[in-house]
Amino acid sequence: MTIYYVNSATGSDRNSGTGQNSAFATLSKVESLTLKPGDSVLLAKGSVFNEQFDIKYSGTESAPIKIGSYGTGEAPVIHGGNDGVHSLYASNIVIENLKISDTGGAAIYGGNVSNWTVRNVEIDKAGSSAEAGSVTFRSSKNITIEDSKISGVNGDGIWIEKVDGVKLLNNTVTNSHGARADAVQVNDSSNILIQGSHLDQTQADSSKGVIALVRATNAVIEDNTLTGGGFGISAPAGKNVAIRDNDISGFHGYSWSFAIGLGDQGNSRDYDIAGNHIHDGAWGVVVTAPVDGTSYVRSGIKVHDNVFDDLTQSALKVDRPASGSFYNNTIESGVDVYSISPAVADARTFSVSNNHTVANVETVLATTATTAAATTDAVADPAVVAVHDNLKIFTDTGEAHRGNLLENDSSDNGTLALRRFGDETVGKHGLTLTGDYGTIHVDRDGSYAFTLDETKLPADHDGHVSETFSYGVNDGTSQHSDRDTLTVFIHMDGLLS
Repeated sequence: MTIYYVNSATGSDRNSGTGQNSAFATLSKVESLTLKPGDSVLLAKGSVFNEQFDIKYSGTESAPIKIGSYGTGEAPVIHGGNDGVHSLYASNIVIENLKISDTGGAAIYGGNVSNWTVRNVEIDKAGSSAEAGSVTFRSSKNITIEDSKISGVNGDGIWIEKVDGVKLLNNTVTNSHGARADAVQVNDSSNILIQGSHLDQTQADSSKGVIALVRATNAVIEDNTLTGGGFGISAPAGKNVAIRDNDISGFHGYSWSFAIGLGDQGNSRDYDIAGNHIHDGAWGVVVTAPVDGTSYVRSGIKVHDNVFDDLTQSALKVDRPASGSFYNNTIESGVDVYSISPAVADARTFSVSNNHTVANVETVLATTATTAAATTDAVADPAVVAVHDNLKIFTDTGEAHRGNLLENDSSDNGTLALRRFGDETVGKHGLTLTGDYGTIHVDRDGSYAFTLDETKLPADHDGHVSETFSYGVNDGTSQHSDRDTLTVFIHMDGLLS
């Protein structure tokens, strides 16, 4: 496992490259090497490389090849007339802590690659509007892009096509330009997670939108902030697609603009659209298709526990044959609840029930948060210490111990809502989960009650057992979100260790 150093200012390709004082000068010198699993190529901070970097060799899962940086100062920059980083058929690669800018082609291009991680990479003014994306992966497997920033690029910010295993985590993509540009486009791919990202097309020179998810299988889009564009999320065809706990706003400019749309490019089965805050746009959730004679299956579409406000059109639109339900949603007054075509209404395949209209969504959220805090203070149990995500139970009485998960969270506007608990969406009436040692009931305002089931305690316990539940909160407006855990400590002897 060898570390190679490259410094464009002080290095020389006549050096060995294996020390900071004997660094190479160019990426082309690195390309002449036969990199082995576990090798690292570190670029000196402050360096500028006017050349494409071709990655030809593979690491292993336990010993990937890493491309990173060293030293102090600004991240090293790669730019040039072609791609920034280019690879075909290489596997087990990590690219991190670099900047790629002003490239004629993609900033990063991978074809038929597997097990790649792109982490903490900044991309600026890369790509070509005639090509796919500033970051492109095709016909590949297990691609992770995380904690990276992409801005002002030509073409899609991220383009994924025919990839099994996609993770886009905690990225920022701002203003992807071009007639066909989206912030993120994922085509014909499977096992997809897009999470925790801020994707903004507000100032983009594009008639398209933020996320295009085309013919996806097993996809989750959650906890993202999506702003601007002609649409928020276009998921026109797919199977087992969950779109939950996102803040989607600013989708307008066209009569057809929507927050979430599906059903117009193929069969759409088993969509769960829940916990989203949809606002400042035209249509909310749209199930539609062009009138071209093509018949698609649209089934198992659930739209529930979302908040809709400041829309010029209805919260729900269904104008093509579809089966599903629209329930437990909150709609601000002045926004039409739904627009369902007579044919779909007559078929009675898409139900609408238990939705609520309120005068002001923000007022309701603020009131809920205030009430939850007051209720928590009123029922505080001196035998229970609840500190944000840590509940300690001192006794084995089996009674419910209560608290509030949100008490130590903070937000610019002071309004928070619990959106998820474990793998479940917290609905209007909350939810109850069964743990190893008891049950926990959680409300959307963050209040909880844990009840111990003494019959579930192991016979050979040493007096101290615990179990942990995960949860997520989101204020739905100012991009504040948090993912934490609630750990229940049960001390049978009544004493803290």
